[in-house]
Amino acid sequence: MSRGRKLVEHDRRLGTRLVAGADEAGRGCLAGPLVAGGVLLDLDRIGPREVRALGALDDSKRHTPEERERLLAVVLRIAVRVAVVTRSVEGLDARGLHVTNLEALSTAAGRVARPGTLCLIDGFRVPDNGHPQRAIVGGDGRSAAIAAASIVAKVTRDRFMRRAAEQHPHWGFDVHMGYATPAHRDAINRHGISALHRRSFRSVAYAAAGIEIPRDENGRPVAAGSGATTTTTTTLVTPATGSATAAPPAEGPWPAAGPASIAAD
Repeated sequence: MSRGRKLVEHDRRLGTRLVAGADEAGRGCLAGPLVAGGVLLDLDRIGPREVRALGALDDSKRHTPEERERLLAVVLRIAVRVAVVTRSVEGLDARGLHVTNLEALSTAAGRVARPGTLCLIDGFRVPDNGHPQRAIVGGDGRSAAIAAASIVAKVTRDRFMRRAAEQHPHWGFDVHMGYATPAHRDAINRHGISALHRRSFRSVAYAAAGIEIPRDENGRPVAAGSGATTTTTTTLVTPATGSATAAPPAEGPWPAAGPASIAAD
């Protein structure tokens, strides 16, 4: 039995037709936004052909970038709804990583859920979004809906970081995607931090480079100023769901074969 089939069977055993998965990318990074993906699967619409197409589906960390890109196209074709929620560096610094992460996951799942949906969240109980939820530890390697959401979040964030590397060329964001690799720590030591770096993190890499983050009277980091990412919530809807409000942006995270509609706030 393929890995993807096992994940689909896991979701079928939950006994509900509509399953929404949510997962994030970038939680442990020193730089860049946090991105949460939400994917709604209608298990009654997933037949043998769809299961075969999802055969390689797994936790996004177990795939190469090329494999993730291919799986994204499959997810966009099979999912009923797909949502992407991004939370900026400023938002993370102002509200804190954990609170922001839980809110983003809840929003991503809520954006795709319909009445009767069971929301599956990777690892955490999240704030109520009006739908039943279940936290699944290691869910991106157990649930098809969560694994699909992990692919959506990871590909979206990686594409953003590759574009960010063009504006911030000294830090190698296109290689390490903002994670605390030796190369990234070395770049911080040589060049300091950029507007994309999270100032709320009390990182060893910052201390080693002699970087002191200005903080207010409450201990919160002073805003980095212009240049960091904005806070956005974007819901992408596959053609199967119906009407559209606008076409996806040309530089957006989705391939031409992806969703035909987009709604943003």
